[in-house]
Amino acid sequence: MGIFGRKNDATATATAAPAVNPDLAALTGEYTIDPAHSTIGFVARHAMVTNVKGGFQDFTGTLQLDGSDPSRSTATLDVVMDSIDTGNADRDGHLKTADFFRTDEFPAMTFRSTRAEALGGDDYRITGDLTILGTTKPLTIGLEFNGAATDPFGNERVGFEGKAEILRSEWGLTWNAALETGGVLVSDKIKLNFDISAIRKTA
Repeated sequence: MGIFGRKNDATATATAAPAVNPDLAALTGEYTIDPAHSTIGFVARHAMVTNVKGGFQDFTGTLQLDGSDPSRSTATLDVVMDSIDTGNADRDGHLKTADFFRTDEFPAMTFRSTRAEALGGDDYRITGDLTILGTTKPLTIGLEFNGAATDPFGNERVGFEGKAEILRSEWGLTWNAALETGGVLVSDKIKLNFDISAIRKTA
């Protein structure tokens, strides 16, 4: 059973109130993403033959979860672009230049949710505005709720995994190089991966 509660039964009337699991409703509240136990990653195709994986080491975010009504849940994310890490210092340096992220001019990438939906079971979908290089376009992320727990330090945690795909050219990331054998050096399609652990804020 997911954090946002059940979907309405197909036989229920349009005016019937959805059933709410009290345990899940108790998770309603504001949460802060824990960067020490979360990852924001991406995968790009390189030279048409292999994948390059990377991520960001510095980011902050919040979740406002509503266990009774998923449409009222929200999320925010702010990523420091200078924290990009692909495991290669030269490549990371290139990604920070005017060819790609122009981190001196655009130091942050942001996401602000506009819609949340329960799809059934532990599956959800969140849509929002993704801003890169000053360009804002919609992004939809598929989410799986991994559960909730209280850690040994008394923190109430929730966990999610998320996946999405974008075409980087839609955000102005158009640099590339042609290959002698055909194709290009860097794929336009980028896969995004999220592993999120968030801690409930205390009063």
